[in-house]
Amino acid sequence: MAEIGSDPQMICIGAIAGARGVRGEVRIKSFTETPDAIADYGTVVDESGQRSFSIRITGRGSGKALGMVFARLDGINDRDVAQALKGTRLYVPRSALPEPTGDEFYHADLVGVRADLVDGGTLGVIRQVHDFGAGTVLEVELELGGSVMVPFSRTAVPLVDLAGGRVVIDPPAGLLEPAEGEDNDGD
Repeated sequence: MAEIGSDPQMICIGAIAGARGVRGEVRIKSFTETPDAIADYGTVVDESGQRSFSIRITGRGSGKALGMVFARLDGINDRDVAQALKGTRLYVPRSALPEPTGDEFYHADLVGVRADLVDGGTLGVIRQVHDFGAGTVLEVELELGGSVMVPFSRTAVPLVDLAGGRVVIDPPAGLLEPAEGEDNDGD
């Protein structure tokens, strides 16, 4: 059985960041526009599709925890069980989410899209969209092998053309240059 994370009809809307308190509450990093909205889409499932949870928001993060919500998950009443869920990604069917409007899109829509360079060449294909906390980054599998991480900003990605199946990338200076000490001549 394929994992849900590879199914384009399932959208990751958050990830469990760890336990909070001793009675099984969890901290969830919400990927929804409004963090509390993570509880609005009904039952969520883990990446394997084996576990499902209803989310009840109990609090909101602030400061460095902005975008984090505190929640109770049905059936989780123990800190150790809650902590064991750390890293679990939470998914809902795409049909549970509102359709994007105008120039909006879901990050999941970018996976598999061709990445062209602003000068007209092809860079590769977007394999993943990451957010490690300092902003969204596109992982692009290069046509010539390997991969590169591109900051997902209007400067570095001036055009997202989902109808055309591509994004245009204007790489920051040095992004596509070999790392210092890297062998360029194949020896």
